[in-house]
Amino acid sequence: MTDLIPIGRFSRMTRLSIKALRFYDEQGLLTPERVDPASGYRFYGRLQANRAEAIRILRATGMPIDEIRDILTEDDPDITGKRLAVHRERLLERLAEQERMLRFLERLIARGGTVMPYEVTVKQVEPQHAATVTLHTSLAAIGADIQQGFGTLIQAITTAGTHPSGPPFVVYHDVIDEQTAGDVEICIPVPPATRFPEGPVRAVTVPGSQAAATIHRGPYAEISPAYHYVSGWIEEQGHKHAGPPREVYLNDPRSVAQEELLTEVQFPIAGR
Repeated sequence: MTDLIPIGRFSRMTRLSIKALRFYDEQGLLTPERVDPASGYRFYGRLQANRAEAIRILRATGMPIDEIRDILTEDDPDITGKRLAVHRERLLERLAEQERMLRFLERLIARGGTVMPYEVTVKQVEPQHAATVTLHTSLAAIGADIQQGFGTLIQAITTAGTHPSGPPFVVYHDVIDEQTAGDVEICIPVPPATRFPEGPVRAVTVPGSQAAATIHRGPYAEISPAYHYVSGWIEEQGHKHAGPPREVYLNDPRSVAQEELLTEVQFPIAGR
């Protein structure tokens, strides 16, 4: 017992709060060497301070609890190194995203805090025969899910021996935000005779409508002001929303810079 350290002193040694130590115990990351059966008081060994420091450092980098648990139980340095490298790539992606958002914020500041100067037009969107796949997604996963969905469609279209007949688009059947997931329908227009075998990819006619539309120039992640602008315009003009909005991708992100991407935002509307 004399070699064991009470949780309060161990907290001061490791710069981890008592609350954090209890949490890491519950998560199986840092189990005390002894727990007093009567009081429930936790005691730690001196060597556990090294494990506590490893946890503190990895948590400071934003590594998830389950990945830290895997690293701490892994005996192979090569595997541990690969896990750390995967987390490094994740941090680099986050950094790139933060830098992109910083540039977006700077552009907003330069415009005096106003949204982009969008121009709304009313157009007739014709029905389109399209290869479609519907996915349930969240705000955090939507970019990757849409990319994967388009990959699934391209593979199905290629296997069917046909080719796209118009720009791809996505129909947003639900409002998707930080709290709510929903369905998106990913679409690529194809010739009317195109058919697919049983599976997630369907050949359907996506209905047309009259729509209020605008063009967004720039990264897909910065498209939110376009939705806000068109939706506000619809209300101001006394129109009614008549269906889910869609995004039509007018150029290829593989061939143009993100700042030059063109996306048409369409809201189906009914007459005033």
